[in-house]
Amino acid sequence: QVQLVESGGGLVQPGGSLRLSCAASGNIFSINSMAWYRQAPGKERELVAAMPRGFSTNYADSVKGRFTIDRDKAKNTLYLQMNSLKPEDTAVYYCRGDFALLGTYWGQGTQVTVSS
Repeated sequence: QVQLVESGGGLVQPGGSLRLSCAASGNIFSINSMAWYRQAPGKERELVAAMPRGFSTNYADSVKGRFTIDRDKAKNTLYLQMNSLKPEDTAVYYCRGDFALLGTYWGQGTQVTVSS
């Protein structure tokens, strides 16, 4: 079993920044990929940024140049630095991990609200 716990969400004004964290715990042997998704009200969940093992990071076009995905391997923690936030970034942000021998796990989500 793997647990993914997100933190760092909140209310921020347009143009502001937030840094999300996703801490992974459990009997993790190897991580195939980790990613951030988001889901706005009335919309489908969408990929925001991903770090597949052995490949370059990739981003949704809507966040390129503003968001940065990063991982602290020693801490098994994934981060999402979000800068120049816009109201359309408002959503619940989810962490997803794909783990060798264990499968795919999701975090519980953290709310990000961008509003003045």
